[in-house]
Amino acid sequence: MTATTGLTAPPKGITAQGLRKSYGEKVVLDGIDLQVSEGTVFALLGPNGAGKTTTVQILSTLISHDDGQARIAGHDLDQEPDAVRQSIGVTGQFAAVDGLLTAEENMLLIADLLHLDRAEGKRRVAELLERFDLTDVAQKNASNFSGGMRRKLDLAMTLVGRPSIIFLDEPTTGLDPRSRRVMWDSIRDLVAAGTTIFLTTQYLEEADQLADRIAVLDGGKIVAEGTADELKRRMPGGHIRLRFNDMQHMNAAAHRLALSTVTRDDESLSLQIPSDGSIPALRAVLDVLEGSGIHAEALTVHTPDLDDVFLALTGQGRKTATTDSATAVKETQR
Repeated sequence: MTATTGLTAPPKGITAQGLRKSYGEKVVLDGIDLQVSEGTVFALLGPNGAGKTTTVQILSTLISHDDGQARIAGHDLDQEPDAVRQSIGVTGQFAAVDGLLTAEENMLLIADLLHLDRAEGKRRVAELLERFDLTDVAQKNASNFSGGMRRKLDLAMTLVGRPSIIFLDEPTTGLDPRSRRVMWDSIRDLVAAGTTIFLTTQYLEEADQLADRIAVLDGGKIVAEGTADELKRRMPGGHIRLRFNDMQHMNAAAHRLALSTVTRDDESLSLQIPSDGSIPALRAVLDVLEGSGIHAEALTVHTPDLDDVFLALTGQGRKTATTDSATAVKETQR
């Protein structure tokens, strides 16, 4: 960090302050701030047209911004664009592979464009082909590859230059569930090796599975940021559900909990207690039961999922009440 920027993020991560971008009268980014720690996955969520791709294009030097400042991998975005480009890799929404070339030729082309020594380039390409299980198809034209294989090749090509930061703009769009999970494993391996990942995605499960931190972009502004669990706890609807073997224990629990907001279901012998899903909230309920000698057959913690968070924060409307929003469920037999 230099004194002139006033930025405080880790030098090898990503920091942006006050980024703005407009096209005519349309404001795409309205002064957003971002901070991504080195060796983590940061996910940027938002509806179509929210500015996710624009953000990636600005931070990767593909387009200019109107105002604000940023540092990428320790380099000033405006003053050191070449150094930024040497530190990053970018994988867009569509695999940027040449179908007329083989997998190996595609990767060797990148090595040549990066001016790698010929021997070093071949070693690097062979290493990445093996790493991404592409060795058996190295001599086949990419036009014959499935969507998942093209995505793997695209990511492997991005890694030829050993970037410390990779921008993944909706990298699993159009992939089947199995190919998507293969891509997730590749991303996890990269982060385990110290790579920083800036991810945009419309798959909320993807952000939940991969991201250390998540920001929600809407109307050109960051409307929320935090871990997946932190964002979920902001949403109403979380609760603890207690199920009992008999009415006596359920009545005793309802009396001891003594909360006007407790909802009882006599048919299923269960109580539902509003909760943010945190450990202190769970411990408080358990302490009441154990202190009173009340036996519950099962305890289940329900928290809102990222769908609920996304829909609430971006004004996209909420799912119907018939949709079960409890994806984080833990059942404990007592």
